[in-house]
Amino acid sequence: MSDYYILEGHRAVKTDPMIWSTWIQGAERHVADEMVGDVRISTVFLGLDHGFGYSPPLLFETMVFGGPLDQEQDRYTTWEQAEEGHKDMVERVRKGGIDAE
Repeated sequence: MSDYYILEGHRAVKTDPMIWSTWIQGAERHVADEMVGDVRISTVFLGLDHGFGYSPPLLFETMVFGGPLDQEQDRYTTWEQAEEGHKDMVERVRKGGIDAE
């Protein structure tokens, strides 16, 4: 079972499912959203822990839509990690799918 989180500013805060269900409906959850040619790179706050207790909470996700890295994703614990991960993924897309050093 996953834990529920909301954002207070850029900080993820664990909450109960009832508060989460109301919050998630109207929340602005985008960390970054960018196009490189016809490829979209989107980073969002998920609101649910996708680490499922096996790691630190994974609450943010970057995903690629289109191009050679279509459906590539990375997940993060904090907003700051998500911002950095988004930049890294954009660079990977710009290089045509080659890992950024």
